Amino acid sequence: MKIVLKIAHAISILFRPFYLPLMGLAALFLFSVLSILPLSYRIMVLVLVWCFTVAMPQLLISIYHKTHGLKFLPFVSKEHRHVPYMISIICYFACYWILTAINAHHTMKAVVMAALIVQMTCSLINIKWKISTHTAAIGSFLGGLIAYSYIFYFNPIWWFCVVNLVGGVIGTCRMILRQHTLGEVVGGYCVGFVGALVTILLV
Repeated sequence: MKIVLKIAHAISILFRPFYLPLMGLAALFLFSVLSILPLSYRIMVLVLVWCFTVAMPQLLISIYHKTHGLKFLPFVSKEHRHVPYMISIICYFACYWILTAINAHHTMKAVVMAALIVQMTCSLINIKWKISTHTAAIGSFLGGLIAYSYIFYFNPIWWFCVVNLVGGVIGTCRMILRQHTLGEVVGGYCVGFVGALVTILLV
C-alpha cells in the first residue's frame, strides 16, 4: 500500500496544474505550424511562460505555505486553497499581459488565457466545492487538443486516447491520496475541458 501511495504522490507531482500552459505551448511548438518559428524565439516564450506559470506561483505558494504553518502543499481544505488560487490567477494574468506586450501570436496567448479562465472558474467553484485542479489541468489539455485539431485541421484521435488515459490515471491517484472524491475529480476534468475548448475557439 505504501508503494501505491508513493507512486500516486509522484504522479500528482509530475502532473501539477502549473505545468499546463507550458505543456500546451511545447506541444504547439513541436506539432503545429508554429514549429517553423525560430528556435530561439520558441525557447524565449517557453522560458517566459515557465517563469510566470510554474516558478513564480510555486515560489509564492510555498512562501504562503511556510508562513501559515501548513503541513502539505496540496492544501487539504478548500479554505486553504483561496490564496493559492489568487496567486496563480495573478501570475497567469501577468504572463498573458507580457505575451500581449511582446506581440505574441494569438495562438500562444490563447493557451495561457485558457489556463487563466480555468483557474478562475475553479477558484469560484472552490468557494463551495473542492474541485480537483489536477484533473482540470489535464481536462484543459484535452479541450485545447480538440480546439486546435479544429483550427489546424488534424485528426486528434490518438492524442485523445492518450490524454484520456493520463487523465484517468491522475484522477485515480488523487482519489488514492484521498485529496478528492470521484465527483470532484470528474467535475474538475469537465470544467477544464469545456473551459479550454470554449476559450481557445473564441480567443
